[in-house]
Amino acid sequence: MARSVRKRHVQQELFRHGGKRKGAGGKPKGSRAGAAHKKRPRIAASHGLHVVLRVTSEVGNLRRREMYQAFRGASICAAVRERMRIVHISIQRTHVHMIVEADNKKQLARGMQGFQISAARRVNTALGDGVRRRRGAVFVDRYHLVVFDSPTQARHTVSYVLNNWRKHAEDRDGAARGALVDRFSSGCSFAGWKELENRPMWQIPADHEPLVVSEPRAWVLTTGWRLVGPISAREVPSQRL
Repeated sequence: MARSVRKRHVQQELFRHGGKRKGAGGKPKGSRAGAAHKKRPRIAASHGLHVVLRVTSEVGNLRRREMYQAFRGASICAAVRERMRIVHISIQRTHVHMIVEADNKKQLARGMQGFQISAARRVNTALGDGVRRRRGAVFVDRYHLVVFDSPTQARHTVSYVLNNWRKHAEDRDGAARGALVDRFSSGCSFAGWKELENRPMWQIPADHEPLVVSEPRAWVLTTGWRLVGPISAREVPSQRL
């Protein structure tokens, strides 16, 4: 890793601590009710895959420390098993965005199954009473999947996932206000931010345990998106994917 920037400057700008917020709501409807049961598109190693996982209302707000740790544990398991590669991830209140790579449809299915089982067990443990694990579904129906293979799609999707908290106004909430990167995402590990051009990689605060992601292999996620233009950490996504 290249030399760090000044500690005081980085820790003030990168992200800040936020308090717990209640996120329980009504039963998911419409787009939140899960993806339609349609045949999955063809998948190849050269594709980027945008996955959205939605949780049941009983789970509550995912932007809490214990929920973060649950998904971080699942990201570690995914990295060890190597059935699919999680390249980027962001945790929002009711859903999780991921950009992943997989060699084929079978590998994606196995990788997502393992990730969901791992995350669900950890979430239910966190929601238990300290003795018994909570019982019940964590995820709503099946995950939503979008396959992309063009530089424009890749650039737009990376920005959409890592800056998704700005779309939901989480960047204007309490202690997170003024932060540059979402603490509930893998944004601190992304070296492609416009703000890092001609600058060393910023230092991750000592109290933060990053979500575990893998380096991309697909051309659209390594080089292709860069042909379209840099990605700023201050962009606010507007178009729904």
